[in-house]
Amino acid sequence: MLLQKNIRKFVVTGLLAGIVISNSLFGQDFHFTQFFANKLYLAPSFAGATAQSRVISNYRNQWPGLPKGYITYSISVDHFIANYNSGIGFLVMRDVAGSGKLGALHVGAYYSYDFDLNRVFHLRPGIGFNYLQRSIDFTKLTFSDMITDDGYQSTSEIFENNKSSSFDASTSLILYSKNLTLGFTLDHLLHPNVSLINSVDEYPMKFSAYSVITMLRKGRLLKPIDETLSLAILLKNFKDYRQLDLGLYWAQSPLTFGIWYRGIPVLNSDRGDSFAALVGLKLPNFSMGYSYDFTISNLISSTGGAHELSLAVEFNKHKKSRKMHAVPCPEF
Repeated sequence: MLLQKNIRKFVVTGLLAGIVISNSLFGQDFHFTQFFANKLYLAPSFAGATAQSRVISNYRNQWPGLPKGYITYSISVDHFIANYNSGIGFLVMRDVAGSGKLGALHVGAYYSYDFDLNRVFHLRPGIGFNYLQRSIDFTKLTFSDMITDDGYQSTSEIFENNKSSSFDASTSLILYSKNLTLGFTLDHLLHPNVSLINSVDEYPMKFSAYSVITMLRKGRLLKPIDETLSLAILLKNFKDYRQLDLGLYWAQSPLTFGIWYRGIPVLNSDRGDSFAALVGLKLPNFSMGYSYDFTISNLISSTGGAHELSLAVEFNKHKKSRKMHAVPCPEF
């Protein structure tokens, strides 16, 4: 009876570990529902895409209904250098998942330049260089040779490394006007090796395309915009994995509300991944947003969805006479 109980526990642990590891290394990468609130990770072109300096922090708790789900932290700093029409930014992200504490660290530096195409459109190319690290605590894992009739024993497995490091690069291009933002990003240009067992396990290149269309914009002359309604689209292609997301944002100062359908079933998914609801507060130099993902995939009954929180602070405002190039996008 004890052996059967231990075997069942081992099988469940193995399945959960397999889900966590495979999604973290291949299908998922880092993921944020509020990807417009983590702009540097979405595209290097967003470095300095603000009228002033900016600090953004993000927290995501994915699948809290499963033991040891995903916890992701992020903080970024970026600044627009008006004299050179350039933006610079720095980003640090940390992700921990599973009972084996499968960890991912991402440290990046980014640069962008803003071109005036005409009186309406701007073009903003960007480039980023990243340091990546993967780690795991093998002592937290359970292997088949550890399970006996008397309980557990030490494993005979020998692991030489519990950490791997690599360098990577990304590039992006954004075309924008007052009511339209259209861009794409290429990640993992250097195909970094993320194997933890002394083998070759390279990241494939990831392609992302995104667009925001402002369908309604109400405001008074020389006053801040009072109300906007925007449609947003995100398409990601990562090796054999493809995902299409569609969202709608309605903002009436100082509040923003949004809904997202992630994984629209026209590509890989049968019914999609999740619905997400967002609410945010936007003040002159501070904004915060909260979102919750309602799982609709086959994991609907066990994941507990996902909670996400973002905070942003802008400071060191330039003089109004200076020329600014803030890319118009939803905050959350």
